[in-house]
Amino acid sequence: MFGMFLNLLKVNYVMLVKSHLQSYPCPLQINTFYNFGFLLGMTMIIQIMTGIMLTMHYNSDTSLAFQSILYMYYEVYNGNLLRYFHSNGASIVFLCIYIHISRSLFYQSYLYNPNTFSTGLVIFLMLMAIAFLGYTLPYGQMSFWGATVITNLLSPFPNIIEFLLGGFTVSNPTIKRFFIFHFILPFLLMALVCLHIFYLHFHSSSNPLRISTNNKIPFFPYLILKDCFSLFLLLAFYFIQSHYGLFSLSHPDNSIPANPLVTPAHIVPEWYFLVQYSILKSIPNKNTGFLGLITSITFLFLLTESRNVTTLTSISTPIASLSLNFLFLITIVFFYIGAQAPTPIYISTARVLTVYYYLLLHCILLTFVSLYSS
Repeated sequence: MFGMFLNLLKVNYVMLVKSHLQSYPCPLQINTFYNFGFLLGMTMIIQIMTGIMLTMHYNSDTSLAFQSILYMYYEVYNGNLLRYFHSNGASIVFLCIYIHISRSLFYQSYLYNPNTFSTGLVIFLMLMAIAFLGYTLPYGQMSFWGATVITNLLSPFPNIIEFLLGGFTVSNPTIKRFFIFHFILPFLLMALVCLHIFYLHFHSSSNPLRISTNNKIPFFPYLILKDCFSLFLLLAFYFIQSHYGLFSLSHPDNSIPANPLVTPAHIVPEWYFLVQYSILKSIPNKNTGFLGLITSITFLFLLTESRNVTTLTSISTPIASLSLNFLFLITIVFFYIGAQAPTPIYISTARVLTVYYYLLLHCILLTFVSLYSS
């Protein structure tokens, strides 16, 4: 009886793998930008593998956290490469997901498969939370003050800061709690990724033509070879960045131990948080800034409600396309402004661009609402 159960389980597993990785039909027209979903999944797996190995040498005590990072560099065999792979890998993960979301916005995938788009945004939010928790763990100068600034945004909610930090400031209980959540959340994230893939395969992938097409090819061997080639290029970038440091992705202040008595001249997060950080800096009220930081991402959920449930085709309009192009341009400017010191010229520019950012999102949303309601 047990043998029959194992044989049935093996048959179901083989059929599941075959349906999703071999015979899964994909549109013939998809281009290179559709490879970034696969690359994003692979980079997440790399982050989990390197993170598990790093936890074997990390100490979550505030008096030893920074020293444990130095121990990885100087004492652990190839520990420096392992650490660089994990820290630089976070930037590569966000590079892939920014391109992935930009592709879905440009080709209006939220109209074709709104459930896939919604779960993707939840994955993005979870990745930001995981990256913030991981950035705090080295307990460097910028890690400490970055965590202090972000957690203080929760001050309007009673007792939330004390409950989250284990005290009134970032201290020993905070690092221990952040370390536990940073270790657990990626596994929950992978379960959400499986749900994201389920919704994707339920309707099949979208395509650059923005229409439902019957011109499809099997995933294996055509697209899997294309994905593997992109993965080899990405791994080459991984090794080049880890060995030669082509880009300075971390702030120099994070290379010194945290000092609660000395505030850095300019507190700046990692580059993948600069868009939200620019919006936060541009709003003088802290509570309103926190609301703007959250809604800059969650507002995208409304795009999935602008389709008609009776059709799976979308309509591209010049107004929506132009608004989307300006939205991408504003996002790039936000990346630059977020890294600069909060001088009046940058603050004023960020405030104007923040207003335009939300106006463009409303323009894109209302355009499709008017199209499908008519």
